[in-house]
Amino acid sequence: MYKKKCSRNPSLKHLNTFAIDITAKKIVFVTTIQQLIEISKKCKLYNIPYIILGEASNILFLQNYTGVVIFNRIKGIKIIEQHDSWLLHVSSGEKWHNLVKLTLNLGIFGLENLAFIPGYIGSAAIQNIGAYGLEFKDICQYVEILSLKNCTKMKIYKKFCQFSYRNSIFKYKYENEYAIIKVGIKILKNWKPIILSSMKHYIQKKNINAYQIFNIICKIRKNKLPDPKKTGNAGSFFKNPIITQKKLKKLISLYKSIPYFPQKNSLVKISAGWLIDNYKFNNIHIGDASIYQKQKLILINKKNATPQDIIQLAKIIHSCILNKFHISLEPEIDFIGAFGKIKSLDVLNHKVY
Repeated sequence: MYKKKCSRNPSLKHLNTFAIDITAKKIVFVTTIQQLIEISKKCKLYNIPYIILGEASNILFLQNYTGVVIFNRIKGIKIIEQHDSWLLHVSSGEKWHNLVKLTLNLGIFGLENLAFIPGYIGSAAIQNIGAYGLEFKDICQYVEILSLKNCTKMKIYKKFCQFSYRNSIFKYKYENEYAIIKVGIKILKNWKPIILSSMKHYIQKKNINAYQIFNIICKIRKNKLPDPKKTGNAGSFFKNPIITQKKLKKLISLYKSIPYFPQKNSLVKISAGWLIDNYKFNNIHIGDASIYQKQKLILINKKNATPQDIIQLAKIIHSCILNKFHISLEPEIDFIGAFGKIKSLDVLNHKVY
């Protein structure tokens, strides 16, 4: 049977990387698809809200959750070798970083730029995780989902997943009645290193291999990001804004050093961290919520921050950046209210909560 925490209104403090001390009606860990179906059916039968999570590494609970928090621990990895590629069929309850390490140990190269990203496989698809020149969409073949209504499975192939910057169709259309149970990943054997300018400082040799890139990425991320085991955080709180060329020209005329990165459709991505850094917030904090000084995109819980502390800090940052740069920062993380997800911009724009 599925594992569960039976205490009444158990705390989620050690089960979310922001380390927010809120409770749920019940916490359940599922290890099979059948267990997931059973608990979701029970919740529907008794009209109890439920939410399915992996590591809870990209969310902020705003209030005590009135329903059941289901943690997906469905395991399984199948690897098929083809003439020119490797096909990986991975269950959604596997840890992402563990998959990266496994492929390297097997001599399968191509995931190393996505090393040390927290979370589970299912979340990687929902969020379209990305780092250092590679995104999940670049290696995704399909995402398999389970209907929690009629228990049927369906494969959504890459071209229908609507992947974009930290986004996918799974964030909205398939959010409530479906669960991701597996993803298909295709890794070409013709490996070529992806090396960004931010990595070159760490590179000593010309002929770099995948293992060295893996170690470099892990080193950069460990130096740059707070360890959630020591300091509560959910990684980047805000997305890097994507703006028009016209908007960029205005910004460059005022701030010549602003970093930017060309995107599709003549759009440009700029650094949200640079915007926050150049506002010079002067070590602002609300209670135990503050900006992480090594990486300004990250908001941290120094010890006992409440959701209200973090939201108030985020609202101040959002308002200040909007007033100075005329850019509305969009949260990268998901907000969970008492009954489920709440639209992030509704929270920051004072429409709810």
